[in-house]
Formats: sequence, C-alpha cells, structure tokens
Amino acid sequence: MTVLRHAGARTPRLAVAWLLGALLAVPASGGGGGKCARWVGTWASSQQLTETGNLPPATPGFSDTTLRQLVRVSIGGKSLRVRFSNAFGKAALTLVEARIARAAGQSAIHAASDRALSFHGRTSVTIPAGAMVISDAVDFELAPLCDVAVTVYLKGAPEEITGHPGSRTTSHLQAGAAMRAPELKDATRVDHWYFLSGIDVEAGAGAAAVAVVGDSITDGRGSTTNGNDRWTDQLARRLQAEKRTSEVAVLNHGLGGNRLLRDGLGPNVLARLDRDVLAQPGVRWLIVLEGINDIGTRVSARAKGEPFASAEDIIAAYEQIVVRAHGHGIRVYGATILPFEGASNYFTPDGEADRQKVNAWIRTSGRFDAVIDFDAIARDPSQPSRLSPAVDGGDHLHPSAGGYKIMADAIDLRLFAADSVKP
Repeated sequence: MTVLRHAGARTPRLAVAWLLGALLAVPASGGGGGKCARWVGTWASSQQLTETGNLPPATPGFSDTTLRQLVRVSIGGKSLRVRFSNAFGKAALTLVEARIARAAGQSAIHAASDRALSFHGRTSVTIPAGAMVISDAVDFELAPLCDVAVTVYLKGAPEEITGHPGSRTTSHLQAGAAMRAPELKDATRVDHWYFLSGIDVEAGAGAAAVAVVGDSITDGRGSTTNGNDRWTDQLARRLQAEKRTSEVAVLNHGLGGNRLLRDGLGPNVLARLDRDVLAQPGVRWLIVLEGINDIGTRVSARAKGEPFASAEDIIAAYEQIVVRAHGHGIRVYGATILPFEGASNYFTPDGEADRQKVNAWIRTSGRFDAVIDFDAIARDPSQPSRLSPAVDGGDHLHPSAGGYKIMADAIDLRLFAADSVKP
C-alpha cells in the first residue's frame, strides 16, 4: 500500500493523498528537456572516520595492497567518473592506480570491460587531507542496476581512514599489485568500503537523482550482505521498472548511528548535508529519514549526564535541511520515524511521546514538499509503538529485508516522474 501525504493534508490513517505539489515547477541544475547530457550521481556512499574495529586487517593492510570494491549502480550510461575521498584523513592519500570493470561475482571481473581511471590524464593521484577527487571521464557501457568493481592499488594510507563501514557488501584486499587480475583468489574479505565515495554517469538531460539522508535503517542494517536489498535498493529497482522514472538515480547517504544534531559514528546531518547532498551532481529530490537515534540515545545520554535532542530540536533541524535544500532547487520529502518499542536500551515513554510529536509535525506542518509515511505502514496495528512482525528484523529497531521492501513499495513513484518537474 502506498502511503503518501501532501504536506499539511488531513487524511485518515493509511489514506493516500496525491501530491499536487510534485507536479509544480522546480529548478533543476542543468537538466530537463534539452538534448545536452549532464552528470548525475548513480551511486554514492556517505563517508566517515573508520572506527578501529572496522579498519582493514593488519595483513595486508594498505601498505602494498590491491583493494577491489563492488557496488551496484542505479541508472546507466555510456560514460562515467569515479569519486574518491580522503575527507577524514589528516595526511595525503595516494592512489597509485585505479581501474573500473563490470563485476563477475565476488572478487572477479569481466576482463573485457576493464578500464583504467585517470586524473588530469595521469594514472595516479594524491588526495590532500580532508579532500576528495573525481576521476576523468571514461567511456564505459554502464547498464542500469549493474554491479561494478572499482580496484585501486595503494602503497600506504593516512592513519585516519576515510570509509563507509556499513557497506553490506564484501570488499577484497590482496597483497601486492594485482590491478588487472580477473579474480583476487588470495584476497582477504572485509564487509566495508574504503575511500570510495561515488560514481557519476553522463546521462540524458532529463536524468536526475534522489538523495536519501538517513541512519542505519537507510544504511541497510538487517538487509542481506551482498544482496542489495536495502529499501533504497528496492526503490531503485522500482524506479527502473517504470518508463517515466527510469532516469532517476538513487543515492544512499545512510550512516549507521547517525543523528541530526550530534555526531554519532559519523558526522551529524547538519554537518554533512553540503558534502552528501548539496554537492552531489544531479540531485533533484531529497528524502529525509532521520531522528530515531536523536530520540533513542537519550537513554545513554541521561546515564552520562549529557544533553540530548528534544522534539523541538529535531523539528528545528528538519527546517534547516529544508531551507538549505530549497536554496539549491531540491524538493525535500519528509519520512516519518519508525516505531521502536522493544529496542533494548532505546525506548522510553517520553521518547515515544516525542516521536509522535515529531511525526505529527512532519505530516501536518507543510514544511516538506511531501510526506512519506513509513510509520503508518511499518507499525503494528495492535501496538502502534512497535514495528509490525512483517517489518521487524528481530531487534525491534531495524526492519528485515522483507520489511525494507514493504517500505520501498509504499513510496509513490509519481513523486519522481520525469515529467513532474519542468526546467
């Protein structure tokens, strides 16, 4: 069942109200209706300082290592470029060599598709501390929803590793230079991404991306490792299946433990919004599914005598996101916070009261351009403060893979129809 409400509309539980505002004109940077191609992100990952427990094993480490990482893109094209990040490094990072190919499963690639990446025409690049780099464009037949392998060779790295621990995807590290190897048979496997932050595709003028800012629920905790069944993956598949939305990319900017106002395992949303959304190429829409950790971590905050976010604080953060995104011509869709009673050391009665207050504001304030009511479809009808058994992944906080599909299926694709936004 699709659960979507026009911002500010009064609708009964689980009712659907078509969003007329989605058909209104919105500025779109460089896109819409012309014949010129444009760069659009087809895959992205939010970066953070990698915690000790998620660092690569000491052997092989990064001192003399081939690192092959797999990702699944959303939209396709005939030319692409790859983004690498050293955002949290305090020293420069050198990529001695980098390549991209179609993945053939695990660490294997289709050798005929293998292409070298260059940087200002050079095979290697040094990324300054705190910076990122975009490769030169390379001709590449990129099919929608295909898996690609990005391989880099490193002879060292900063002590502070930039990465994305919650990849839900296996990466491969092998000692020595093995860039062109069709398979890394002796590789060490880790379920994390390092340094790889995005892939852009040269797409048609009507192509655009929806960025999703979220926490571990968007990052996909509870989904299948290497299964690509996060709710954002399911949304990408639905968009590709419809002709009107087949040029809409999905950029997952979820971070486990993330909060709106205070740093968690990664930087807070207000701190990362510029890098993860506003600076991403081709973003036309933003879905915000954040706040559950701001509410739930009050348990630990109280125990430590630390401050925590109130409902009013969370609402104020939402307003900041909307104002900043609107300033870049991006429509913002607010997603209601899922229920989480039963989550160990997370649920409190006052926290539930604040969740209800925040969700009521999301639904009725009119500040968002549309509302995606995940709470309405994920809650247990007999116990609305809990996830339904069909959604619950077992810890009463994160959905299962099936639950993520239910979430994705609840989104009205008319919000992203190519002809719903005029240049």
